[in-house]
Amino acid sequence: MANIKQAAKRNRQRERARIGNRLILGSMRTAVRKARAAVDAGEENAAGLVKFAASRIDRAVSRGAVKRRTGSRLISRLVSRSAS
Repeated sequence: MANIKQAAKRNRQRERARIGNRLILGSMRTAVRKARAAVDAGEENAAGLVKFAASRIDRAVSRGAVKRRTGSRLISRLVSRSAS
């Protein structure tokens, strides 16, 4: 437990950020998982799911939950997987 007022405030801010990041990362991972499954199964809607997953990754990057290069790598691997 923080003894200093400023440290207590920072802990509250950190907790809010953690909860927000969990929501963003959870929806991103779910979208990526669904897109990978659709591509591997050869489903018709795979392209749409890949596009949606890419937008979720971009959103996570823009909000700071995922680093820029990590997001780029995830999108690149997803697109190359769907192209082959």
